[in-house]
Amino acid sequence: MTIIRIGLDTSKHVFQIHGVDENEKPVLQRQLRRSEVEKFFAQLPPTRIGIEACGASHHWARLLRGLGHAVLLMPPQYIKGYVKRGKNDAIDAEAICEAMSRPTMRFVPVKTAEQQAALTMLGVRDLLVKQRTMLINALRGHAAEFGVTAAKGPNKVVELLQRLATGEGVPALAREMLGMLASQLEAVNGKFKAIEARLMAWHRQDQTSQCLATIPGVGPIAGVSFALKIPDARAFRSARHFAAWIGITPRENSTAGRHRPGKISHEGDESLRRLLVLGATAVIQQAKRGRVSPWLLGLLARKPKKLAAIALANKMARVIWAMMVSGEVYRRPQGV
Repeated sequence: MTIIRIGLDTSKHVFQIHGVDENEKPVLQRQLRRSEVEKFFAQLPPTRIGIEACGASHHWARLLRGLGHAVLLMPPQYIKGYVKRGKNDAIDAEAICEAMSRPTMRFVPVKTAEQQAALTMLGVRDLLVKQRTMLINALRGHAAEFGVTAAKGPNKVVELLQRLATGEGVPALAREMLGMLASQLEAVNGKFKAIEARLMAWHRQDQTSQCLATIPGVGPIAGVSFALKIPDARAFRSARHFAAWIGITPRENSTAGRHRPGKISHEGDESLRRLLVLGATAVIQQAKRGRVSPWLLGLLARKPKKLAAIALANKMARVIWAMMVSGEVYRRPQGV
């Protein structure tokens, strides 16, 4: 029995294996407990193993590569089309095994442990932003029940707390409960500043991040995010493929020779897409004749600002790809 290809469906506790021989016939179908995976593959001759790119997939790819196997990671949406009917672990493993055999299949680069460690900074920052927003909204909502309000924005929370402390109509119990939320918010703000300082330090020592930050609308956080999440931009064939991967291009719904572009696909990395749109919105807010390109001014004259922001974000994505491939600093177009 010569196994030429194995599809491995991972999970928290039970792993499913589907292997085929040189005649494409299934010769290995079994379940493994998590603790048995490393021992089992250590006994197999080196072969090609396909894994769905999901949680902990990079860890298993590194581990199996260390055992001498060739490991390929694939996007889950590309595997779904090879599921014949129904859904269970065995069917998923068979679909993975089939998908990895296709010559046009696209694969996900395996990240190193150091790259994933750096990515945790971005994940922790996003979580802290969400927690800060939840605490501020809770403070505003509870304070409004006693007629205490303040202007919007995180910087106005101090003013809100001062009004709560001096408000005559606020019961002592409410002050105590809101004080607990305020202390929690202070702790989150301290952690948020610490992670921001760590990200800025990373930005100052990373050449790619500094290069990307020269693009109008791309700041240090966006520069670090693209540098960490896209270690090799050459994996994309063109700038258009890169923008499509981020999900900033129109969704195709064309048939019979009729081109029918729809809304943007919202595929790919949500955080990168959000950073691009926020950066494009900031550029549009500062748009003045002589400070932005004539292309953007003409677009704003014809289209709503939100639609123009999406178009500008698409253009920014293509510029980012070109700069990551070439390593050049942003050059403002002539005549601007």
